[in-house]
Amino acid sequence: MAHAVVATSYGGPEVLDIVEIDPGRPGPGEALLEVKACGVNASDWKRYSGAWGTDPTALPIRLGQECAGVVLEVGPDVEGVAPGDEVIAYRVSGAYADRLVVPVTALTPKPASMSWEKAAGLMVTGATATHALTATKVGAGDTVLVHGASGGVGSMIVQLARAKGARVIGTADPSNHEYLVDLGAVPVGYGPGLVDRIRAASRGELTAAIDVSGTREALDASVTLIRDRRRVATIVGFSYGAALGIKLLGNGPGADPGVEIRNAARPQLTRLVEEGRLDVRVGATYPLHEAARAHRAGIEMRVQGKIILIPGEVPARGAQSRSRRRLRRGR
Repeated sequence: MAHAVVATSYGGPEVLDIVEIDPGRPGPGEALLEVKACGVNASDWKRYSGAWGTDPTALPIRLGQECAGVVLEVGPDVEGVAPGDEVIAYRVSGAYADRLVVPVTALTPKPASMSWEKAAGLMVTGATATHALTATKVGAGDTVLVHGASGGVGSMIVQLARAKGARVIGTADPSNHEYLVDLGAVPVGYGPGLVDRIRAASRGELTAAIDVSGTREALDASVTLIRDRRRVATIVGFSYGAALGIKLLGNGPGADPGVEIRNAARPQLTRLVEEGRLDVRVGATYPLHEAARAHRAGIEMRVQGKIILIPGEVPARGAQSRSRRRLRRGR
């Protein structure tokens, strides 16, 4: 048997549990992975928080969209993937597990230079950042404003924008300014006077803005400073962003999910890693069975960069004593 993290009801991180599962055997077009690390993303806790609805028939909810691991077995007629391959799995379901069956189309070879932790945190943030930069047409010579620049997605936007030849102004709490300088951004603090501080830092006209924070302050500053609202985008502030007439990206109401752009980003992201031009900043790692603690840290924004879960031995005590019930594959 294997183990997986599930949300047993809707609420906060306290609803998370680790349960025994049968991962099953891979079928046609599938591979079975031994998961080495799992990436944590805000969309994971939104699934059980009630932000996207509270359908009781969806419970228990398997969590996780990305992981990295070793191929253990492949299904019939699978070509190009073999047991022993080190891979990254992206846009998968139930990645918070120690073994997982996935479509081989979701797999990308892991760069040899990447640790398991960094590999597990590359794709969701990297693909989201690629979508945002593509939608706002950021390229060489642009000066782009990034709100929430020190988080997982924000730090990817900064690096990818720099790789395109753009200059980046990044808003963040002052405690994260040194981190942003290290990434190659010019840091600006939140709060009263934000627009004036951004103008001073930009040394000229800003050409695009990407919001990862979702605050009204960030969105108001963006539309004040950017003339063309087609070059302003948010991945979180959907309601207010719609009222302002800017681009909405991701999974929110009325947003462009950018599926083709995000899927196509995978080889570009691994190539940049191999070239030493892109890094996944891992802020914290937690054992898989401590997913609730990891989610609390993410919700409270206590971590710079990515949070990663590491599968391993599950303690047979406390909350883990409930893991004796089993789930069938696919739940």
